[in-house]
Amino acid sequence: MNTQTYTEGLAELRTLRDDIKKTAAALARLESQRDKTITALAAHDKAKAERIAPAAGLSIAVVVALAPQLAPHDMDTAAPAPAAAEQTPPAARPTTPAPDAPPPTPLQRPTDPATPRELPTLPQDTDTGRWFTPTSGLASQYPNFTQNAHPTVFLDASTGVLVHRDQTLRLDLGDRSAAAILTAVFHTVPPTIQRIYITAGAPWHRDADRYPYLRDAVAAWLNAPTPGWRIDTGRGRDRMAGHFVHARNPVARYQRENGDHHVEIRSAGEWFDLDATDTPGIVRDAFRLLWEELRRHFPDAVVLGSPSQTGRDLWTRTIPRRGKHADGFPVLSEELRGLLHATAGQGRNELLAPPRIPQQLPALIEYDRTFAYAKHTWKSPVGTPRRVTGKAFASMPAKEQHDALYGCGHWHIRVTVPDGWNHVGLLPAPAPGERAWHYPAEPGATFTTWAGGPEVHTALTNPLQPWKVEILDGILWEAGKPLDEWSKKLKETWTNLTTQAHFQGNPQQARAAHLASRAVRSILLYGIGSFAQRPRMVTGTTPRALERDVPSDAEIVGFDDELITWQKLTGFARDPNAHPEWAAAIWSSARAALLTQYHRDEDTYAGALHTPPGTVVAFRTDAVYLTQPQNWPYRHRPGDYLLKGHLSGPVSAPTSEEELLTLRDTGRQNLNSTPEEA
Repeated sequence: MNTQTYTEGLAELRTLRDDIKKTAAALARLESQRDKTITALAAHDKAKAERIAPAAGLSIAVVVALAPQLAPHDMDTAAPAPAAAEQTPPAARPTTPAPDAPPPTPLQRPTDPATPRELPTLPQDTDTGRWFTPTSGLASQYPNFTQNAHPTVFLDASTGVLVHRDQTLRLDLGDRSAAAILTAVFHTVPPTIQRIYITAGAPWHRDADRYPYLRDAVAAWLNAPTPGWRIDTGRGRDRMAGHFVHARNPVARYQRENGDHHVEIRSAGEWFDLDATDTPGIVRDAFRLLWEELRRHFPDAVVLGSPSQTGRDLWTRTIPRRGKHADGFPVLSEELRGLLHATAGQGRNELLAPPRIPQQLPALIEYDRTFAYAKHTWKSPVGTPRRVTGKAFASMPAKEQHDALYGCGHWHIRVTVPDGWNHVGLLPAPAPGERAWHYPAEPGATFTTWAGGPEVHTALTNPLQPWKVEILDGILWEAGKPLDEWSKKLKETWTNLTTQAHFQGNPQQARAAHLASRAVRSILLYGIGSFAQRPRMVTGTTPRALERDVPSDAEIVGFDDELITWQKLTGFARDPNAHPEWAAAIWSSARAALLTQYHRDEDTYAGALHTPPGTVVAFRTDAVYLTQPQNWPYRHRPGDYLLKGHLSGPVSAPTSEEELLTLRDTGRQNLNSTPEEA
């Protein structure tokens, strides 16, 4: 870039800045007028929030916040369903979520942003048998059917290059609508094809500049007319009805109007991150290698549409058919599943700010835990849990208390940060906002929370200074190994593929092997997430002329001249493979390992607590960002800390996630790290 181009770019930025300010001001005026209109309409004696909400393009909760007199009588007591079905019958052009979709935000009344949310607790009455009784007639058992493969093609939607088996073709995709893609593909390939992976081009973003949010653009693309096709209503064991609206990786599901032909259009980005050099042929080879390596360890392996579907299907084929768990692994009661959903967070994401860190960092160094969750699957809770009250815990002998905290438990605790503490926080506490967590570290701070056994044990035995932890209540399981065989096979598959990627002489095949290894990581990562059975949103559309038909408990997520797009929580499915206790235990272990992790071979420790105070800049799921390099051992094993990025200082301390990610990417480029180990 020359000086003239740079100067012109600055001028363009100033123009954009001014336009953004004008647009923001205009938007604020419109929103103010909308709110005044809602307040005026609420004065009508027949006004109803469920009528006003779709007209305003808002959720009922927001309308009620503006006009409290419109609140339904049961709004203060009704709680959102703790989880949702994976498959729902079609209604008003429904869409259901992919199994590895990120958890949505449940509908709720707006809260004071300064007020931390309160976590649920176990019932205080003595009759808690219903909570601790497994769901009747529901258990994870070895499947009694053979999984069918789905013939697949790979399409670059920007160039029209299509790969079908060993053929490479170029298609005219027209306007890149779903209808144009289906027409072009099935004019070329047999009607037996059931899945189209988009490797590049993201056709669902083609009109993104016309919509305020990507989700709106995606929803419009999914719901556009497709002559000869209708939205899939589902069939078979692993079929899901309707489309799934996601800003980056949506799923379009169609079936022939006059036939039994079902097809999905999916993003290959569900499986791994692709770059501009990854052709459909390389992606095809990656899936082929993935299937071949999985077959070495899972003889009946089939690659399903998403990593989570594949991971859970592979796991079911490791369930023992004889021995202690021959009758399957029981599913917790709905009450305990809901409690775990509300009180067991996932990865730790925290950005520390000055004065806890310097304004100018001497460096920013990223250490990322390789294939981290695979490290924590060797022990998991099994069977029917029991309650351990605070009084019962206090009466236990010291060794029994130690064993309980080191075992498979989920604990309701009151925590006090010790005087003189000058390092990072150790335990998650509820923060304002749904499913938000922070990590108090100020000496003397006291808070009440829930945490898994690994984190509680770490807080009590950390290498710096023990924290005060009072057990208020708890859930304790027997320890077992329900995920061990599954995880070991996936780790062996991952090791084989990473080795191929490292030693393969052909660059394209090396890249395919690397992508396949990343897919194995996704299978385990999202497979674990699918056990959580988090609440799901059912998304649907309703014609603007029929806005009265929008469900009264739905949230409006988008609209255009023709359609209103809405979403709503649904209830628990009778899912035999719902085990949030497994996901919660793994997530807790992974968060604890970010703080301290023992390396037996080297007789040394790694993790944030083994760094000087004030050198931790951020945590991001499996990674920790520091201002000083560490001599932590790395043996290419799951859980090891890999030096992933190094950015020399001085570096201004990041103040947002966007700034952190920008610095992260620069640091990775500077280090020129090899992707095979990531």
